[in-house]
Order: sequence, then structure tokens, then C-alpha cells
Amino acid sequence: MGKNKLRKFAEVEAMPHVMQFPFGRLATEGFPLKDRWREDFFHNENPIVLELGCGRGEYTVGLARRFPDRNFIGVDIKGARIWAGAKESMQSGMTNVAFLRTNIEILPQFFSSGEVSEIWITFPDPQMKKVRKRLTSATFLDIYRRILCDDGIINLKTDSPFLYTYTSRLVHLNGLKTIAETDDLYHTPGILSDILGIRTHYESQWLERGLTIKYIAFELPSQPQLKEPETDDIPLDSYRSYGRNYNQTNQNAATTDSLPQSDN
Repeated sequence: MGKNKLRKFAEVEAMPHVMQFPFGRLATEGFPLKDRWREDFFHNENPIVLELGCGRGEYTVGLARRFPDRNFIGVDIKGARIWAGAKESMQSGMTNVAFLRTNIEILPQFFSSGEVSEIWITFPDPQMKKVRKRLTSATFLDIYRRILCDDGIINLKTDSPFLYTYTSRLVHLNGLKTIAETDDLYHTPGILSDILGIRTHYESQWLERGLTIKYIAFELPSQPQLKEPETDDIPLDSYRSYGRNYNQTNQNAATTDSLPQSDN
């Protein structure tokens, strides 16, 4: 492991707003802030918003700057990635930001039922061959249900035509209320807002390669049981096997024709 990464790990360990709780203690003691994030950490009653797979924390910090009346927690398993957002928020004196280093699969170990009001999923691996690993699969949505308030909001921002099409189909198949939906965020009149304009490190790279950014937001009720959509006819993201100079051509046309109509 490089010295720079070791330095970042050491700095993260010392940051009071970064939670790293060993699995052994989690199993025997439980997480002390579960159901007490507002009272014991943020010291307010404001809603809690998560960014899953937060990476460098661009959305966590960006949203926290725009909404001081909400609490934001970035979640990622990579401590060296978390370091950037954690350091920026600490140096800026932000009190509505925290980071949690853990696996997304065990979020219910850290949050109680109804403790979270909204979730952002920004540029995750589309996991085209492994449905149970997709962060918008029925499996993961059921995990989110265990910590979200009823009709909590899920936001997905992605470069992947496959993941966007898959998620849109799942949302419409299960009759979930769509708040916003577009397969070309930066060229859809009336949908781009200051929030959606926050750009992550990877988003900037995708845009430089000529890829379009997709976005879907929907409510996630506690019931009913979710069904998985058919995916055999969804084209895979072929551009992911090309070099960084590859430009997306006709990729959207191959996917948007199969999209269901938006509820908007």
C-alpha cells in the first residue's frame, strides 16, 4: 500500500465525523448511533439523507452546502476515497455532514426504521451480469426500505444506459411514483437544477467522453413486494470496454426505444 494511501487512512481515522465501526464490535455491541444520529451526532431534528457509494463525497458535501437544514451522510467502503470529502467538509466547518465506512448491504445495522428520508446513488457500477449486486435491484431496494421513512425518495444518477433502463423498468413495473426521469440530463429542458448539476469526479470523466447522463428519482413505499423486470432485451454498455477517448454513438437510441413511458 502506498504512503499516500496510508496517510489518508490515518487522517480519516482521526476525523470525528467519519464512522468506522469494526464488524466484531458491531456484532456484539451494536452501533451506538443507530436511531440516535440526530440526537447524539447532528444535535438537531433535521432529515437524514444518504449518498451510497459516495466515493470522494462530491454529492454529500455539495448537497450539505445547499441544504443546511438537512443532515447528509456519505457511505463507502473505501477509506481513501472518503478522505477527500471528509477533509473538505471538516476544513469548511460543516456540521451537517458525516461519513460512514461500511458495506451498503448492512445499512440496517447503522440506521433504524424510518431514520433516513432520502437516498442518492451516484454513478454506481451497473453490475450488468449480477442483478443482486445492482444498487437499484429489488434486493437492495428492500434493504433501503428497512431504514427509509415510508415513501422515502431514491435518486439515481448514472452514465449507464443499461442501469438506467433497468431501473426505469423496475420502477414502472412495480407502480412506484416517479418524481423525475430523463435519459439525457443536460439536454432536457426544465429538469436540470442546481442539485443535479453537482458533478462527481467520474461524471466529469464520462461527460468528457461524450456520454449522456441519466437521472431517475422515485418514491419507495414500504409495500408491496417488488418484482424484477425482464432484462434480456436491454443492450449492455459496450462503451465500458473501450478506451477513455471513445465517444458514445447511438448508445441512447439502442436503449430509449425500449423504455416505458414516464409518469410525468
